[in-house]
Amino acid sequence: MNNFAAALLALMLSFAATARADAVDTLREFVRDVKTGQAAFSQTVTSADGARKKTSSGDFEFSRPNRFRFSYTKPFEQLIVADGEKVWIYDTDLNQASSRKVAQALGSTPAALLAGASLEPDFMLKAEPSRDGLEWALATPRAKDGAFQSMRVGFKGKQLAVVEIVDSFGQRSRLDFQRFTANAAVAPERFRFVPPPGADVIEQ
Repeated sequence: MNNFAAALLALMLSFAATARADAVDTLREFVRDVKTGQAAFSQTVTSADGARKKTSSGDFEFSRPNRFRFSYTKPFEQLIVADGEKVWIYDTDLNQASSRKVAQALGSTPAALLAGASLEPDFMLKAEPSRDGLEWALATPRAKDGAFQSMRVGFKGKQLAVVEIVDSFGQRSRLDFQRFTANAAVAPERFRFVPPPGADVIEQ
């Protein structure tokens, strides 16, 4: 390899390393600087053997720390709301609501990363190569007995675009975000949940 080719290769490797480092920096900046957000999302869940897929969609909102709202509209309505103290899951068809304390429900989970207050205490971070036009950061939970193995967060520039999750059973979930708005004005009541009259309520 001549000197020019060697220099060019070194320069390319330097650019690649910088890009991958930027993905982790972007994730840190997202957690530090984006205090609220809202977006539409589509979700695809794939079984560990890749044979089965389920799709759903809805809207997502969050406000740090530990307040978020996933409102599923397709294929059926379901609501997941964290009010800072509890996480509520409400099934509209069954008129059934269940709740758990935030500390028990979140821990080292994807929701904790998206809406939590910090990263390093619960996650190990690593930059990954660019793909699909996105910069990727890998977040691995420090706790070994959690509900998921890993999460990849994809950014287009500074904008959150994709979250890919592998749970402890090898099932894969991919969340694609559309029309993400950082630091949006989200009303506090969006993160309050009151069980409807007659709802079956289960508190854990």
